Amino acid sequence: MSGLVSSSREVAVLVVAAEPAAKKAQNSPAISLIAGGSAGAVEAAATYPFEYAKTRIQLERKARGVSVNPFTVLIQAVRDNGFRSIYTGCSTLILGTTFKASVRFLSFDFIKNTLADETGRLTPGRGILAGMIAGCAESLIAVTPTERVKTALIDDANSAVRRYRGGIHATGMIIREAGVSELYRGLLSTTLKQSATSAVRMGSYNVLKDLCAENNVPRNSVVTFATGAVAGVITVYATQPFDTMKTKSQSARGASTMEACRMVFAESGIRGFWRGSSMRLARLVFSGGIVFTIYEKVTALLTR
Repeated sequence: MSGLVSSSREVAVLVVAAEPAAKKAQNSPAISLIAGGSAGAVEAAATYPFEYAKTRIQLERKARGVSVNPFTVLIQAVRDNGFRSIYTGCSTLILGTTFKASVRFLSFDFIKNTLADETGRLTPGRGILAGMIAGCAESLIAVTPTERVKTALIDDANSAVRRYRGGIHATGMIIREAGVSELYRGLLSTTLKQSATSAVRMGSYNVLKDLCAENNVPRNSVVTFATGAVAGVITVYATQPFDTMKTKSQSARGASTMEACRMVFAESGIRGFWRGSSMRLARLVFSGGIVFTIYEKVTALLTR
């Protein structure tokens, strides 16, 4: 009898000892901030020409006869204004992307840790919810002001008379002329875009990541890049209308979300809401691969 009691106690001790091991290690807020910011900075610098071409295409009126081929837009910009022109507004986006990626991954990791089961896994629904909340947070804290300045710089660079000398100058002029609230023009469309983008992107990435784990696919940089790229493709076509309305809202002349919606429909019809999607697709395929690869690598380096 004593042997049976002793065995039971040993089993209980083993079960209790095994429970912490079954739980997935959680990232600290500092690691989420540093890894997310690093991933955002690298991604923004590497993919900015795609963002420039996409924004130019979305800002042009169809009646002006400007090409909607993104590569033609880039070639024409380089021919007319030099190679540096396709990096107009880049510094603003790099700073903004570093900040917003930090906020996104910090928010997502916190919400993920709250909603995850005992093994650290999220259901697809909870993964989408976590991404949506993270997208709302990054839109309110970081994305809307930096996107407003970046879009105004690109729009201004294409006008006959230049008003802005750079990101800081543009920010100062916008605030002096219309107040701080003007930096939040397009907040609704930006928040819709960011929450939808983050929900689809982070949610689909986690689903694909879990599928790889279930099928014993090795976790390496190639698999992580491919998983992030596929998540990027899904994200583009699911959220492009929000991005198009956001760009129209934040142009140099500005517009409300409803005005932007009417402008897009009047100029290009329903298809106009997916204008610039090919260049955004190119950017988010690389962006998704780069962001998640850098994030995983920096996280692994810091946790050691």
